[in-house]
Amino acid sequence: MDADPISLEVLRGRLDAIVQEMQVILLKSSYSTIVSELLDATSAMFDRRGQTIAQAVSIPIHLGVLAELGRRFAAKYPQGVAQSGDLYVVNDPYAGGTHLPDIAIAAPVFHQGQLIGYVATMCHHADVGGAAPGSVSAVGAYDHFAEGLRIPMIRIGVGGAMLQDVLSLITANSRTSFNMRADLQAQAAACGVGLQRLQLLFEEQGAHQVEAGMEWLLDYADRLTRQEIETIPDGRYSFTDYLDDDGSGPDAKPVPICVTMTVSGSTLHFDFTGTGAQVRTAINNVPYSVVSVVYFMVRTLVGETAPNNDGCYRGVTVQIPEGTILNPRFPAPVAARSASLRRVIDALYGVMALAIPEKMTGANCGQTSLIPIGMHDECGNFVVVSLGGPFVGGMGARADKDGIDCTDHDCSNAFSMPIEVSEAALPILFHRVELWTDSGGAGRSRGGLGYHLDAEWQRGEGLASLRRERQKFAPWGIRGGHPGPLCRTVLASAGQPPRPLTPKCQTTLEPGDHLLLWTTGSGGYGNPAERDVQRVLEDVLDGRVSDEAARSVYGVAIRAGRVDDAATRRLRAELPADINT
Repeated sequence: MDADPISLEVLRGRLDAIVQEMQVILLKSSYSTIVSELLDATSAMFDRRGQTIAQAVSIPIHLGVLAELGRRFAAKYPQGVAQSGDLYVVNDPYAGGTHLPDIAIAAPVFHQGQLIGYVATMCHHADVGGAAPGSVSAVGAYDHFAEGLRIPMIRIGVGGAMLQDVLSLITANSRTSFNMRADLQAQAAACGVGLQRLQLLFEEQGAHQVEAGMEWLLDYADRLTRQEIETIPDGRYSFTDYLDDDGSGPDAKPVPICVTMTVSGSTLHFDFTGTGAQVRTAINNVPYSVVSVVYFMVRTLVGETAPNNDGCYRGVTVQIPEGTILNPRFPAPVAARSASLRRVIDALYGVMALAIPEKMTGANCGQTSLIPIGMHDECGNFVVVSLGGPFVGGMGARADKDGIDCTDHDCSNAFSMPIEVSEAALPILFHRVELWTDSGGAGRSRGGLGYHLDAEWQRGEGLASLRRERQKFAPWGIRGGHPGPLCRTVLASAGQPPRPLTPKCQTTLEPGDHLLLWTTGSGGYGNPAERDVQRVLEDVLDGRVSDEAARSVYGVAIRAGRVDDAATRRLRAELPADINT
């Protein structure tokens, strides 16, 4: 294409603006708090071949999934099959989806009678049926058929209008059918706006100019990504992390997540051979989700310099053996996929830290506290609302910066659920949501802190589905950084001793029950004895680090709010050499 860089950058901006506008429409129109508050949704655009041309800044975990769905939309509904005004829907995890609550809707886009691409949205619906409210229970179903409504790729709209019979069939399977219908309509509305904006772009600049520019942007993203990959030392690197267990019972064994990364010039190959076999519970993952995590890690290398399109992944290949927890055979359940997917993220951080430690962090908190609770409200309607408070714990420490406390990070990029939203929708009262002192792994750079939460159930009966992790395997540190502490989950009922809960379970909440969570922070970076003493003092004064940890771990003596320099020199001289890696 003979075009100047400014014109191409303007085109890139126009494409990004289209998907961002779709995203805003979707988030602002949704009825479900998991979308409107947690922002668990994504919008994207594909060319006529199904290649991702642009994707909204939203949920990175959908990167590979939407890339896969784009190709499948193009294969099933190409020129001559797709019709103007069509809408397509799919959520089948074994046909390009993630898990059943994530429903994608796409629309073909035409210019002068020719198919020029597709626009699509995907959002997490509050409930799609199945054994447990929220449809994400780790232990409530032992095959995929029990997890909820499975939708193959079908038409849900014709001639610019949604097919009401199909819409009714889908929503009839949800405990929250009103919200589900409204969210599907919000997705369709976002696609409608995206369609109009893309058509306008083609009308203004011409089909040849825009399509040539799209191809150039794909090639540009490929070049930038390969240049960054070439800075990684060639070699073969392997790393293993572990899931606590599959949640199937008290004797359940840990599940290894193994990955080998091979770097050769400008290409990366990720091989998950050695990963544990598929399990009976719903923490299995379909391969498209795993590919999404790989794509996220590759995108972090280049950052926002490269356009967010499929060109970024041309030099990346992924191998996931069939029959493993990351590529199970149908009909293995996959509803609670986030439990194992978080460990995939940590394993990828670990393997890349072996090659480029200065660009990686200590392990993040590695678990999800998104706990859906279902109950009948005072009007007899069934509601499903997620427990308020932080979604995850701390972010891993970096080479030159501390980790961030209680912020969503890596692949999900969601917001915390405000406790006020939960208290308004559920009979629940939060007594405590606070940073957990000493929950960030010690290091020259300290890991981000996790949190402690105490919520009381006040009336009626609620059913909560937990899919937590890191209660047996702590988030590791890097280059001498210490791990964070283990998570804990406790149910305290009136008149009974507190009862520890397994990380993956369903539990009934009765009036007076207190659900107590201790969610870990993350791994530290570098030897704690190398941390600046004034930063240790600030952490103690802020309540992030205890006096005891300051002395015993960091070798810093603090008296009357000041550093005792002489005592600190003695303490640091006595600290053992730190060999953690």
